[in-house]
Amino acid sequence: MILSFGISLLLMGIKFLAYHLTQSQAVLTDALESIINVMASGFAFYSVSLAAQPKDQNHPYGHGKIEFFSAGFEGALIIAAGIFMLVQGIQHLQAPPELQALPVGSGLLAFATLANAVLGYWLVREGKQMGSPTVSADGRHLLVDSLSSVVLLVGLGAILWTGWYWLDQVFTFLLLGVIFYNGYRLVRESVAGLMDEADDTTLQQLRDALQAARRSTWIDVHNMRVQKYGADLHIDCHLTLPYYLDLKTAHDEGKRFEEVLIGASSHRVEVFVHSDPCVYQCCPYCHVKNCAVRKHPQTVDIPWTIENLYRNEKHFSEMDAPVAYVRDDVTR
Repeated sequence: MILSFGISLLLMGIKFLAYHLTQSQAVLTDALESIINVMASGFAFYSVSLAAQPKDQNHPYGHGKIEFFSAGFEGALIIAAGIFMLVQGIQHLQAPPELQALPVGSGLLAFATLANAVLGYWLVREGKQMGSPTVSADGRHLLVDSLSSVVLLVGLGAILWTGWYWLDQVFTFLLLGVIFYNGYRLVRESVAGLMDEADDTTLQQLRDALQAARRSTWIDVHNMRVQKYGADLHIDCHLTLPYYLDLKTAHDEGKRFEEVLIGASSHRVEVFVHSDPCVYQCCPYCHVKNCAVRKHPQTVDIPWTIENLYRNEKHFSEMDAPVAYVRDDVTR
């Protein structure tokens, strides 16, 4: 993030130099957004530093949520800058400035665009590896900024080719559309993280690991919830085990279950497992061999899916038809 901040500062200077040479409103729009890049990189550095701090008494789940706030802050800055650029663009419709030195300005902008794209791609890759929403958001912002700069370069080329200087205003408003969309997307992702919106991609990854390591004593898994705290995951769920297991055996089964979930992610994972005793409605899909208390034969094989992992109910039992699930707190 220190590298991102330094490069963003340098590229901002290059873009403003390009505007000084060309007097293009579209180039100014791109340069103004670079101010947001610098501010966002600075705040992102602070956020990542804070998120890396260990848990404490005031923050028992750690400080990772600051990363979602950082992404939302960056999106809000982008939208605010877009509104300012929109006002400036409308004002220049009445008195458009005279364009000049377009070849030199285009060359400077092309260099800044390439540097932004390389930096953005690297940040997105690093952010995914670390599971950091802040680093990924900063990288995606730079990639979108690079895309908008490509559009701008096309516009400057069109102006040089045709001599139609009014195209500068057209590409200004096209860039504003990209800027507003990027800002909205970052705010949307930030709110989703802060509100603990379900992440089906992460849950599918955990489900695949559990299905591959499934043991016969793990009768079903339900009420699984996954919360993200920056790069850290907090998982809690209910695991149905044979009711006759002694406390130590049940604890060992739960420990094996936790190890599968921890091994399914490359990030730090905290797991809380609530052990449920089986009920007779579980018999039709229970795979425990030679069960001395079985009341019904095993007749169905229920694969674990996102749907039945989410629900706060034991899995389907044909003994309960047409009721598809058995709640933990109700015997039916």
